[in-house]
Amino acid sequence: MTAAAHDAFRHDVVTAALAPSIRPRRLRQSAAMRRLVSETDLRPRHLVLPLFVREGLEHPQPIASMPGVQQHSLDSLRRIVAEAAQAGLGGVMLFGVPATRDAIGSGATDPDGILNVATRAIVAEVGDALVVQTDLCLDEFTDHGHCGVLDARGHVDNDATLQRYTAMAIAQAEAGSHLLGLSGMMDGQTAAVRAALDAAGHTDVALLAYSAKYASAFYGPFRDAVESQLTGDRRTYQLDPANGREGVREALLDLDEGADIVMVKPALAYLDVLRQVADRSTVPVWAYMVSGEYAMIAAAAQNGWLDGDRAQLEGLVSIRRAGADVVLSYAALDLVQKGLVS
Repeated sequence: MTAAAHDAFRHDVVTAALAPSIRPRRLRQSAAMRRLVSETDLRPRHLVLPLFVREGLEHPQPIASMPGVQQHSLDSLRRIVAEAAQAGLGGVMLFGVPATRDAIGSGATDPDGILNVATRAIVAEVGDALVVQTDLCLDEFTDHGHCGVLDARGHVDNDATLQRYTAMAIAQAEAGSHLLGLSGMMDGQTAAVRAALDAAGHTDVALLAYSAKYASAFYGPFRDAVESQLTGDRRTYQLDPANGREGVREALLDLDEGADIVMVKPALAYLDVLRQVADRSTVPVWAYMVSGEYAMIAAAAQNGWLDGDRAQLEGLVSIRRAGADVVLSYAALDLVQKGLVS
């Protein structure tokens, strides 16, 4: 018998002997067994709920492109944040929608601006029962919709924008925010904000760096939610979707600048980047299941094309499996209140 024939014969014999005992399906036979051997868990504490509060609104206003999501009044915001705390969510991320905007986003640093007013209101409502987080970016507040201050050519001026970010950071810290979400993708933003906060005595305010934030088509519904004034795009400061290594490099830069947490955004379309960042990071890694990713599932569910709750859960578990410690999700509170995450 040739060596090749002997190896083939041996393989057949061994396979025949072992086949009756090789049954991975044994570990899938009941909900209890599946729970026992589950590799990835999803708990309320792993979820952060993004929320929109709109200046002058008296009642919640549905967002057409995000089924199930609303712009909130101050009163309805207090109620939903209290529900989020009761449900055990990890936190809420707050976005403000101002009544008026200007070229430098003055409302972002105004103590009486909607984001700062809302922050004070919800901190007073829930205290430390969950982490109150605020978006630190100018795009909701500028009349051109960009994330920074524009120069004479209409381009975003990185260093002038950092000055606005540091003022915004101090305003948010003074309003009581526990964690600031640096989402503008300006070079040096984490170092600049950390230095400004420390100098102002806000050394305990944490920084979440949106490190790998891509110039994505999946942000469309969010721009409806904040009534964005943007024309054009943000490709000169957000990452090219073709670049994975660049996302890792940005995260490492933010670590060097003092970020307490780093983020990959969007999540589902960038699970490979998320995995690489998670493998390299020395701090918690979060991911954002963004408006378009949420809305695709929600809209399909409205049309009866899929089970929306199961699909949202599957997406969230995949993000956790890829390495995210926490996920921002518009479905977070709904899934917990339905008992699907516990």
